[in-house]
Amino acid sequence: MTKPNLSADPVLHAQKLIQCKSITPIEGGALTYLEDILSKAGFACHRLSFCDNETPDVENLYARIGTQPPHLCFAGHTDVVPPGEERDWTFPPFAGQIELETLYGRGAVDMKGGIAAFLAATLEILQNQEKSNQSFKGSLSFLITGDEEGPAINGTQKLLTWMKSHNEMIDHCLVGEPTNPEYLGDMIKIGRRGSLNGTLSIKGKQGHVAYPDKAQNPVDSLLAVLTAFKAKPLDQGNAHFTPSHLEITSVDVGNPVTNVIPAQAVAKFNIRYNTLHTLESLKNHLRTIASDILAPRNINYNFRFHKPSECFLTEPAAFSDLLVSSIQAVTGKTPELSTSGGTSDARFIKDYCPVIEFGLVNETIHQIDERVPVQDLKALKEIYKTFIEKYFSAHNP
Repeated sequence: MTKPNLSADPVLHAQKLIQCKSITPIEGGALTYLEDILSKAGFACHRLSFCDNETPDVENLYARIGTQPPHLCFAGHTDVVPPGEERDWTFPPFAGQIELETLYGRGAVDMKGGIAAFLAATLEILQNQEKSNQSFKGSLSFLITGDEEGPAINGTQKLLTWMKSHNEMIDHCLVGEPTNPEYLGDMIKIGRRGSLNGTLSIKGKQGHVAYPDKAQNPVDSLLAVLTAFKAKPLDQGNAHFTPSHLEITSVDVGNPVTNVIPAQAVAKFNIRYNTLHTLESLKNHLRTIASDILAPRNINYNFRFHKPSECFLTEPAAFSDLLVSSIQAVTGKTPELSTSGGTSDARFIKDYCPVIEFGLVNETIHQIDERVPVQDLKALKEIYKTFIEKYFSAHNP
């Protein structure tokens, strides 16, 4: 086991975390590394494992220093996606090697680098306070899961439930996901689009293609419904969100031959939606379209909607303003406030407190040779450090 190192160097901590082979849902030593450091730094640490009957056990870490408000939480994940073919990497994916001032490794950007930067910023602040004989005013915590890249069932959701049951109330949360498209300081995420996955199954009557009058081809009906799904835009977007859109991701009839009309046709689809819709309004919209087309044809069909991710927005306010000013102070850039991209664990945290996201540049996430410039890690640490100081100064004038 790696011994705790209270260095305020984000590069060192990023290397150590990358060297932990923490592919979802395996902990791989990453949470142990953080727990050792944070406990030595004075944090009260809780290692929590959650499970259910259908998904693997997942380990999580909650660590807090201070007992009084305001309570600022940093959220992230140490689990990573598989590296793919390791022989295709320039350097081993779990070596944490630095070459030409660039750190390579799975999780360097998504998101062990972000965790390392926040950890280093926190340690430096605590060390500076100790030198000046100051006490920590407020509470600072780490909410770290091992399940963000997986089913996201036994991670942040259940950790938040545990926190609520133990009266661990958060005032604000910063998620360290990589948010910048090109340069550090480009973008803050103040919300996320919702995601709804669905399956439409249409029943037909199997028969010989030479005698279509004796069969009922479900493919024709499915194509008619899918065409109607795509015929009209769901909306035009709004001030903070791009237009919602439906994408057809799979069409399957399970038919290995060409002379048989299939008995069933199935399509899968995904909707990325904004605050102009709710989950129920979208479901009703799709059901209405399908019914209008299929009911006159006397066609049997079935919708199945899978576990959704809800849309949310944290309205720009003092909290995001503090982060904007911190980014400006370090990089000179004014970040865009955006809701673009996929989902994150912020979708769970938004039910507990205002949440925004900011981390590294996301250009190489999930790729072979995932990497981050060393300078970006150091700059992100300075942004986080400035942000933490500004946050507590604003709440403790």
